Amino acid sequence: MPPDSPSQDEQDAMAAEWAAALAEAKQPEIADEVQAAPEQVAPASFTNFSPTPGNMPGSDINMILDIPVQLTVELGRTRIPIKNILQLAQGSVVELDALAGEPMDVLVNGYLIAQGEVVVVNDKFGIRLTDIVTPSERMRRLSKA
Repeated sequence: MPPDSPSQDEQDAMAAEWAAALAEAKQPEIADEVQAAPEQVAPASFTNFSPTPGNMPGSDINMILDIPVQLTVELGRTRIPIKNILQLAQGSVVELDALAGEPMDVLVNGYLIAQGEVVVVNDKFGIRLTDIVTPSERMRRLSKA
């Protein structure tokens, strides 16, 4: 036996203490149950959430105006095998499925909101919006997704 390990008698005493403690924990405290007062139950009250001019949907759009979103202008797409991607080098041309002069898609968080054409302003690329997707069309497209 290692020098600091408890003797068999000490181990038996500890086991008996643990067994007694576990037995006490499993027995309900009868005295506490008798003294406990019955629970008070009352009906819940709720605030009236009927639409009023101050809480109409869309009446306080200012709350969300500062939320940043991801705006993407998509020139086109293509699918190519990985072996062709590995062969790309500086100066390589990747053909896209969009035709030259065709409107580009403008996406907000991945949802189409408009189409437009590429312009150059002060040596920077931009997009001139030519068609805005109506809110009803956006909702129709969202319901399909």
